[in-house]
Amino acid sequence: MKTSSYIYIITNYKNTTLYTGVTSNLVKRIWEHKNEIVEGFSKKYKLHKLVYYEVIDNIETAINREKYIKGKSRQYKINLIESINKEWKDLYDDII
Repeated sequence: MKTSSYIYIITNYKNTTLYTGVTSNLVKRIWEHKNEIVEGFSKKYKLHKLVYYEVIDNIETAINREKYIKGKSRQYKINLIESINKEWKDLYDDII
C-alpha cells in the first residue's frame, strides 16, 4: 500500500518564525502543533498556522525534501510559501 507523506511549513500569528517538518499524517500533525501536544520548538514559539505543504509519494523522498528546505535561507522559504499562499492564510481548514 502506497502512503503519501507531507512536507509542511508552519508559522506563528505574526509570521515571524518558520518551522519546516515532515509527516505521514498532515491533519493529525498540524492539530498536534495547534494544540501544543508535543514539546519543542513549535510549542515554544507558538507555531500554529499551516502556511505551506507539499504531498510527496514516499517518506524517504519527503525526508530528503525537508532537509533540503531546512538548509535553505529564510527568503527561499518565504518565496516557497508565497508561491502557493500569497496571503499567508492558515491552510489547516483546507486540509480537514
